[in-house]
Parts: sequence; structure tokens; C-alpha cells
Amino acid sequence: MNYTNVLYHKVLKQGYVLQNSQPHHCKDLEKLQKIVFPTLAEDEIMRERHYLKHIELFPAGQFVLLDGNKVIGMSSTIRYHYALEDHTFLDISEGLWMTSHEPDGDWLYGMDIGVHPAYRGQGLARAMYRARQETCHTLGLKGQLTVGMLNGYHNHQHKMTVDAYYQELLAGRLKDPTVNVQQKIGFEWIRVIHNYLQDPKCGNAGLLMVLDASKKV
Repeated sequence: MNYTNVLYHKVLKQGYVLQNSQPHHCKDLEKLQKIVFPTLAEDEIMRERHYLKHIELFPAGQFVLLDGNKVIGMSSTIRYHYALEDHTFLDISEGLWMTSHEPDGDWLYGMDIGVHPAYRGQGLARAMYRARQETCHTLGLKGQLTVGMLNGYHNHQHKMTVDAYYQELLAGRLKDPTVNVQQKIGFEWIRVIHNYLQDPKCGNAGLLMVLDASKKV
């Protein structure tokens, strides 16, 4: 099978290139995972071998952001049928291999998205969400489905539960550096999923959310 087809390719205003991930990017994608998710459990960090499998399974759904030859951003997705039941990151990703990908799935499930800290604040995460949204349109999908990390929770964990933190976010009394950004992009919050992953920074919890394909990113 040929994994070198680039189905998505866009040059951003900064000159960075956003395109589908290729096998030669995978080693650097692993390195970027460790930088972007420094407190994530080791068995939940994607490795080069996982990225190679993702490209094999669903090449149109894997994205890399490049500054020249330097990998500065990444996003991994699968096609999936919409479901609201509780699940974990390792369950939904089938142990990070993403063999849970459903070729006829009607939603794009975002496994992860990240930008190198030195390149943040330039709208690059939004550009990758836009690439996902354009992929939804190309494939005729209903939209994006993901579980956002509650990365601001660690600042409040000694005085409130994850559920209380979520209620504060809903009321607008607190802001989270991750899920509020996703909300601003257009995601609709659904509910908290406890024990989604192993990361003390977010209390091991995530926030299930959807972005309808009709929305402009």
C-alpha cells in the first residue's frame, strides 16, 4: 500500500505547512508528544510505531504542522460512529493503535491535537481544527467529536472536584486553557468523562464535546 499520498496541504500565512502526516514524520511526532503532554502517563504517549499505523489505517485523518522540516504540531483522528457512553483514551484508541477506526463512521473523532510550546499563540491549533473540519466536508461527515483535557483543573484540585470545576466553567466563573479555547472554536460541551486518561494535571478527566460540520472554524 502507498502511504505517501498527501490529500491535504496548505501553506499558512506564517509560512508553515499543514498537511497529512507521512511516515518520515513519525519519529518527530513521537518527540513532540512528549513535549506537548509532559504529565501524561507513559503508556498513553503515542510512539513512532503508532503513528505509522495511523497513517496506514486512515491517512486522510492524520495531520502534521511543519516549520521547514521541523515538526511543530500534530493531530490524530479516526472515523467513528457517534456515541455518548463512557470510555477511556486507551479504549477508544485501542491501546493507541487506532484500530477502532470505522471506515464508514459518520464523525471524525479527534484523538489528540498539539502545538509545540514555542509556536503557541499564533492560531495554529485553530488551523488544525479547520483542517479537520474541511476533512469532514470532504468525506461527508457530520462533524468532529473529541474529549478535551481539563488542563486548568490542577490549579483548583485542592478546593473542588472535577464536577464542581466543570460547573464553574459552565457558569463562566472560571476559564480553562484548553476546553474554553475549543468552545471558542465552536465545540459544544456535552459532559465530563471521569478517568478518561492518566494525567494529574486534568484530574484524569476529559470533557466530551462535538463540533457540527455546518460550523465555520
